[in-house]
Amino acid sequence: MLSEPRAGRLAAWGNALIAGMVSPDDAALAVVGEDAVHRVEGLPGESAPVGLTLALGRLRALGATGLRVALPAPGHPLGLSGPPDFNARALEAEEAVICHGAALGLVPEVYEAGPEGDVHVEVVWHCLPVREAPPADVPSLGEAERELAEALRDATEVLTRLDVAGSGPVAEAAIAAYRARVDGAARSASMRGGGRAAGGRGREVLAPGYPPRAVRVLELAQRVGALVSLAYENGHGGAVSASEMAARGEALRPVERTARRAQVAAYNSVVEERERGVR
Repeated sequence: MLSEPRAGRLAAWGNALIAGMVSPDDAALAVVGEDAVHRVEGLPGESAPVGLTLALGRLRALGATGLRVALPAPGHPLGLSGPPDFNARALEAEEAVICHGAALGLVPEVYEAGPEGDVHVEVVWHCLPVREAPPADVPSLGEAERELAEALRDATEVLTRLDVAGSGPVAEAAIAAYRARVDGAARSASMRGGGRAAGGRGREVLAPGYPPRAVRVLELAQRVGALVSLAYENGHGGAVSASEMAARGEALRPVERTARRAQVAAYNSVVEERERGVR
């Protein structure tokens, strides 16, 4: 969770396109990011995979009025609404995009080739039918913000007590590096898009049109996710006993779940506000 999921980029910039705040080409460029190319397969009315620019326009023509994100994990179908076949594909990919207003969903399949440091990445989004129903376990922005604040405090206390490297300076250094990378990508995207208004890194990830609270929630979710990732990546740290390792696992699982829930709440906030007539 040190970087935004591809489903998040697709939903955020797709929503900005649907709202008329960015051009189709700029939205597609932002979604592709550092990947080589993205295509959409199985789109109604198309017999072969098509590029993102065409796909986003076609989804809008098919009735999509917004895009939601799902970030499921085993035992936690976060953001999904069925049917089982689509849920299984999304769970395998650990992410998906659900169209609001059209009974369609998109699941990415990633192909990588080449040596480390020069990896060529292509993404095929599989377009599949979905069930039109409320998404599973997605909190409001307010709920997500409160949950994250508690999770960050609790996780830091537990990980520090267990002497896990991810709770100290190592985490701060990694988060600073993440911010620098995303800020650089945002500046490049701004140049491509003709100078969009600059904002925080969450705002650039979310694309134009998202409420400030969604930006704050996503930024905090990314910070919490960074701590969790670092804690897992650094082995068992100072938690040398079986009981300490079990305690750390117990601490991390709900924190990671909270961070994923908050990410989904942030990405989906534009659609949720539109449904409530806020925007």
